[in-house]
Amino acid sequence: MDTQFLNTFVAVADRGSMAAAARLLNITPAAVAQQIRTLEREIGAALIARSGRTVSVTEAGARILQRTRDLLRDVADLRTVANDEATAGELRLGAGTNALTGMLPDILARMVEKFPQIKVFIKPGYSADLYRAVENGELDAAIVLEAPFALPKTCGWQLLREEPLVVLAPQSLAGRDPHELLATQPLIRYDRNQWGGRQADQYLRLAGIVPRERFELNALNAIAVMVDRGLGVSLVPDWARPWPEGLKLARIPLPREFEPRRIGIVWSRSTIRLRLVTAFLHESRVAMKVQAGGPG
Repeated sequence: MDTQFLNTFVAVADRGSMAAAARLLNITPAAVAQQIRTLEREIGAALIARSGRTVSVTEAGARILQRTRDLLRDVADLRTVANDEATAGELRLGAGTNALTGMLPDILARMVEKFPQIKVFIKPGYSADLYRAVENGELDAAIVLEAPFALPKTCGWQLLREEPLVVLAPQSLAGRDPHELLATQPLIRYDRNQWGGRQADQYLRLAGIVPRERFELNALNAIAVMVDRGLGVSLVPDWARPWPEGLKLARIPLPREFEPRRIGIVWSRSTIRLRLVTAFLHESRVAMKVQAGGPG
């Protein structure tokens, strides 16, 4: 079976038409149609349903589409291993919402500048899900919260930054005592179903503070906007920039010591793209130094 025909099948499925796939692959629409027909004969099932100028994936095609993507990625990995190319291939990363807009773009800018031949697949998600994706080999690495459990020996961990809890309040309340704010102002709670939210909840319990709860959500940028609008205060990790623009907020340190939230990279020690992962880890360390004001 010709892997080029598989690549054509994926292109048609993604683009939704023979003509669009042909433009992507730089071949004629007739060649695309011929390759699809040949692939369907070899597999023994119709993969593409044609309706005028548009096409859709059949039930049989949908069943093999993800397997086809995985196979094509594995073929690309084989070329990388065979040619011992440390700076080529596809790096598969995961990241949470804040890392996607905060830390990851700076790291990727350094990676692409040094290794222009790489491709990067990025999967957004929650830390718990991304840990599982790295453990089962779906991802090579992910920027996540430090896990509250021991990692398997097949995974490594690198700390990127620590984020202490702060009280987020409107700028007009900047001079107030943080515990007094948490006890008297409506609380916009960081979701307790998430690791960071449970940490904030633990602090409130240890400090003996019973808050006036108003909202609970897992979206730090949205919490910042709600605080700016006067809907309450919040107890959140001092997360990496960028923050929403134009907000007038006070970030008030807590009066008692408490474990900060730790953000880092979990990676698979068994991935065949270990050299790319090693480069990613190095560029991550450098990017964090630059963000902190150190030498690049």
